[in-house]
Amino acid sequence: MENPEIWNNHQEMQKLNREKSALEKSVQDWTQIQQKLEDSILLIEMAVEEGDEEVFAQLKAEASDYEEKIAELETQSLLNGEADMNSTYISINSGAGGTEACDWAGMILRMYTRWAERKGFQVELLSMTEGDEAGIKSATLNIQGPYAYGLLKAESGVHRLVRISPFDSNARRHTSFASVFCWPEIDDEIEIEIKSEDLRIDTYRASGKGGQHVNKTDSAVRMTHVPTGIVVQSQSQRSQIANRDKCMKMLKAALYEEEMKKRQSEKDEANASKMANEWGSQIRSYVLAPYQMVKDHRTSFENATPDHVLDGDIDKFIESYLKMLANK
Repeated sequence: MENPEIWNNHQEMQKLNREKSALEKSVQDWTQIQQKLEDSILLIEMAVEEGDEEVFAQLKAEASDYEEKIAELETQSLLNGEADMNSTYISINSGAGGTEACDWAGMILRMYTRWAERKGFQVELLSMTEGDEAGIKSATLNIQGPYAYGLLKAESGVHRLVRISPFDSNARRHTSFASVFCWPEIDDEIEIEIKSEDLRIDTYRASGKGGQHVNKTDSAVRMTHVPTGIVVQSQSQRSQIANRDKCMKMLKAALYEEEMKKRQSEKDEANASKMANEWGSQIRSYVLAPYQMVKDHRTSFENATPDHVLDGDIDKFIESYLKMLANK
C-alpha cells in the first residue's frame, strides 16, 4: 500500500484495504487473547498466594470463552484459499417430497441466517420461491462478511432430515432432503467473459412480501448461462435493471467458482475438497426422531443437540471439515 502507483487504481486499493482490515483484525484478536491469558496467569499466581477461591471460579468460567475464541481463530488460519476471504452467495433448494422437503429447506434457510447474524454478517435475501403449504422451494442469500465463503464452503452438499412429520396425521417418520451450494462473491476487477448469445434472460413477477410493486411489475430476473446450465435469479431490487445487474454479478461469481473447481480437479483427480451436490450424496444428517443427533458424514463429527445446530450453531462442523481438508 506504500506503492504510490496503487493509489491510482481505485479498485485495487479497495481490495488491498479489505485484505488489510481482515489481517489487522486477526492480529488484533490474537493479541487480545494473548493479553487476556497473560492477565489470567498473573491473577492465578496472586490467587494462589492469597488462597482466593472466588478468583479461581471466575477464571474457570472465562476459560471456556478463551477456548471458543482460540478455536475460531485457528479455524480462520485454515482459510488460505484464493477466495476464502470473500463474502459468499448461498443457494438452498428443496428435494423431492413436497411440503416436507420445502419445510426442511426453510429450516436450512433459517439456520444459515441465524449463523450469519451470530457472526455479525450482513444477510440479503436475493430471491425466494415459497412452498405451496410451508417452507420454501428455493432461496438465494448474499452473506457479507470477512471469510464468509471460506467458512460456508464447508456446507455445500445435500442435507438430510429425519423426523416425525408435523404434516402427517399418522405421525410417521419422514426423511427429507435439501441441497446447499455456496460460491464466493468476486471483485468487479476480475474479468469473466460472458457472451450475450450464451445468456437466456427471463423476467417474472416476484412472489412473497416486498410491497405493492412486487405483484404489479415483472421486475424479477432469472438469468441462465446456457453452456454451463448455471441459473441465477434476483428479486430483491425494485427495478428490473437493478435485478439484472445483481444477476450478472452472481453469474460471474458462479462461473469463477466453476473455473476454480476445474483447476482443483486438474491438480487432484480425487478432489477431496469437492462433494458432488446430488441426492444420495448427503454430507450431513439431522435426526430428530427416534433419537436426536446431527452427524457430518465426511468428518464423523456429531452433535447431540440438533435444536442448537438448527439455530445456527454450526461452527464445530465447519471447523472439523476445514481441519480434515488441511490434513489431506
